[in-house]
Amino acid sequence: MNRYPLWKYLLVLVVFILGLIYTLPNFYGESPAVQVLPLRANLKADSALLQRVGDALKAANLNAEGVALDMTSVKARFNNTDSQLKAKDVLQAQLGDDYMVALNLLSRSPQWLTAMNARPMYLGLDLRGGGIFCCRLT
Repeated sequence: MNRYPLWKYLLVLVVFILGLIYTLPNFYGESPAVQVLPLRANLKADSALLQRVGDALKAANLNAEGVALDMTSVKARFNNTDSQLKAKDVLQAQLGDDYMVALNLLSRSPQWLTAMNARPMYLGLDLRGGGIFCCRLT
């Protein structure tokens, strides 16, 4: 009845399950965030900057889902884009010209997926609904 050995069926099953696991981050979506980067060489992204960002957000009554420090920047997550935009304005006013405050999107994938290097597929502007307009000058 079976034309192939059992190990081939098991191999197909394992590859299928791994494929399903690595597609999971696409279903969690992204959350709006603000990223703070030092612009000068003598400034570092450290716990002092993390504290300044947290204090500035609390003073402005902006509730961040989380504020995290990575190797080069501080990132603060928000529930919606309105809070994200207000936080960008507040942080830019508080930190001044020494820091760049940028809008960003961060993955909502759980830590166990991130530990497996399972990352979402990032879509370009054309696939997100944006348009690239080209015109020919004559």
